[in-house]
Amino acid sequence: MTDRLARIEPIRREPLANEIARRLADYLLSGEIAPGERMPGERELAQAFGVGRSAMREAIKSLSLIGLVDVRHGDGTYLRKSDGGFLPQIIEWGLLLGEPRARDLVEARQKIEAVIAGLAAERRSEEDVGSLRTELERMAAASRLGGDPAEFVDADVRFHLRLAEAANNTALRDVLAGVQALLRVWIGRVIAASNPETSYHEHIPIFAAVERGDPGAAQAAMESHMRSAAGRLERTLLETAAARAGPRSMGS
Repeated sequence: MTDRLARIEPIRREPLANEIARRLADYLLSGEIAPGERMPGERELAQAFGVGRSAMREAIKSLSLIGLVDVRHGDGTYLRKSDGGFLPQIIEWGLLLGEPRARDLVEARQKIEAVIAGLAAERRSEEDVGSLRTELERMAAASRLGGDPAEFVDADVRFHLRLAEAANNTALRDVLAGVQALLRVWIGRVIAASNPETSYHEHIPIFAAVERGDPGAAQAAMESHMRSAAGRLERTLLETAAARAGPRSMGS
């Protein structure tokens, strides 16, 4: 082998159990199985997917570790119910699994938000500025010691939706409204695991740029916020997956 070829990284295939877990998650999240419903048995699933039972068992264990399914020994495996609405839970599970569609949704939100911020700075009215200021003040109050994290999440989501209104583009507004479930999962996850003041302070330059009508600065401030927020989301999801896997791994 030549020196040049020796520097090439070999292609590493994804473990079969990981691929099965992704495909099984796709099946479960497609609506074929209702939340709280018992799944087909391991043997039946293995036959349907054309894989061995041991590989299917590993895939189910992976989905159990992240909380997507509930394995009840002697009773079967069930798709977990969600206490806070099934769509946000689907997105959260997708993010934990590294599902490409969920990751694509995060990327899409980042791009859309930056465009919206730039247009909002160009087109905002005084009423829009007032509405944004109100939500920013609510975020400030909720971020202080003793503040309500749920109120912060609500104000944060409303801030972004107000920006979309100020952009005066119905298509972009409807797209952002359509990913409200992602907004709440994203923001709620990050706020629950970090200091909300960080997020609040990242919104200040966005508001300031929109208020003074500076599209470039508004877009740059939003891009910076999105990068930082995406990083915090990634860390919290990894920590959640590790926490769920740890105790069960020690018990096995």
